[in-house]
Amino acid sequence: MNVAAVKKQQSALAGRLRALRLERGWTQGQAGKASGISTSALSKIENGLVSPTYDVLLRLAHGLGVDVAELFAPPQAQMGAGRRSIERAGQGSVHDAPLYRHRLLCAQLAHKRMMPFDSRIKAWTLAPDEGWSRHEGEEFVYVLEGEIELHTEFYRPEVLKPGDCFYIDSRMGHRIVNKSAIEARVLWVSTTPGELESAGPRE
Repeated sequence: MNVAAVKKQQSALAGRLRALRLERGWTQGQAGKASGISTSALSKIENGLVSPTYDVLLRLAHGLGVDVAELFAPPQAQMGAGRRSIERAGQGSVHDAPLYRHRLLCAQLAHKRMMPFDSRIKAWTLAPDEGWSRHEGEEFVYVLEGEIELHTEFYRPEVLKPGDCFYIDSRMGHRIVNKSAIEARVLWVSTTPGELESAGPRE
């Protein structure tokens, strides 16, 4: 994704986040407190200065009472009996995070129990304390292209190739590193937690 596309994506997220906050009549301080992130971090996101991590997106969605997908575009329908969503190849909102590039799939339905992504793994090397994620819920990842290395809090790193997959408790610290010459690509499915763990403000 080029710089212009990243800026456009950041701007769309910023505008949508600001609109959701104002719909509730909240200040940035109130929205930050509800989401468990600092006011300064929220201000940077709303001004399109930074791309939040998935953990921060989860906190924002939980604080605002919406799905992660609703941070990018209003849903067309609520999830329920008789509802469906079809996503054509190459479609879906893109979120270019520091370590991953997520394409949100079937985001048209609100209040889903799962969030599917078509994700690219951008990081080839990470410092020992860098890139760790931890949040409520569970995750399933299936390798489509390239090779990845799964790092978890309680297990030794494992390399996974196309056709390999993993399922984890997301409360365990975890991160993924690209181990191939190409940009690895995975199908990433995360459950939508009902209540995120309590934590202090995060950048």
